[in-house]
Amino acid sequence: MSILARFKAEAQPKRNLDPLIRTLDWAKRVYKVGAQLPANVVAPTEETTGYFIPTFYAYGEKALAIELAKWEASRQQPDGSFVGADGIPYTFDTAQVIRGYLSVLDDAPELLEPLKKASEYVFSQIDAKGEVQTASYSGWRLANGSVFSEYAHLYVLAPLRDAGQRLNEPKYIQASDRGVQYYKRQPDLVDFKSELGKLSHIFGYMMEALAELGEHDLAKRGLRSAELIQKKNGAIPAYPGVDWVCSTGMAQLCVAWYKLGITSAADKAIRYLESIQNPSGGFYGGYGKNAQYFPDMEIGWASKYLLDCYLLKYGRNPLVD
Repeated sequence: MSILARFKAEAQPKRNLDPLIRTLDWAKRVYKVGAQLPANVVAPTEETTGYFIPTFYAYGEKALAIELAKWEASRQQPDGSFVGADGIPYTFDTAQVIRGYLSVLDDAPELLEPLKKASEYVFSQIDAKGEVQTASYSGWRLANGSVFSEYAHLYVLAPLRDAGQRLNEPKYIQASDRGVQYYKRQPDLVDFKSELGKLSHIFGYMMEALAELGEHDLAKRGLRSAELIQKKNGAIPAYPGVDWVCSTGMAQLCVAWYKLGITSAADKAIRYLESIQNPSGGFYGGYGKNAQYFPDMEIGWASKYLLDCYLLKYGRNPLVD
């Protein structure tokens, strides 16, 4: 190495990957099939396991990803759906399992039939207008009686579209496109509202969905409202008008920012998340005074989206030289 090259290499800031490693280690412990969990950890659901599978796969944890996908197949209902913690089938949850199946299908072709069944179920839940229907919203109801915004169903559309492409089923792609047009017609779609029902977690689903569906201008409009209330230390209130933060929502907004090339806000969000990481390597759902979202329970979905942030920030798995 020349003196100039050595100088340039030494001048580069060293990456501190310790928060990433601790996050991944925590997630691998918690999402292991049959894991015995501490009392302060929320058990993985079929939904969160579904969208965590691609993340594990991207970090080289292929055996774990495939094991989890096969576990999902063992839990699938006869109609192709997947249930929430309340035992009720949810369209949203089923779509997230599709994400998992698609990521491992080349390595586990036996998951083709479960993928087809899940895709057919989600397709059946998108009506002629393009609105995503679901059997129940009971699992979306919060302690104060409010309900998460149904606009979170935007996050159903990309996995159905991707399944349509993989399975050569145009009707899935058409249903996804119909859904995009339905939600785009909603006048308040990208308003980050001062209400718990549009918690940054839900808003984050929506903004990432718009980004992955190619609706970049809409996503940028919504993300701008979050950027305007981001604090100097990188914290983003769980929704406008409160002082507490939702860890998952922050990580999801960070993912959307990176997908759209808005790196400054995303970098600040990552640094803040690293500063509040629990000694275990996991994250509570909410931090700060009067936090209303799992303030004393560690949740896997915060870790999933932070791990995705690192993949986007570095453009690959940063743990591989």
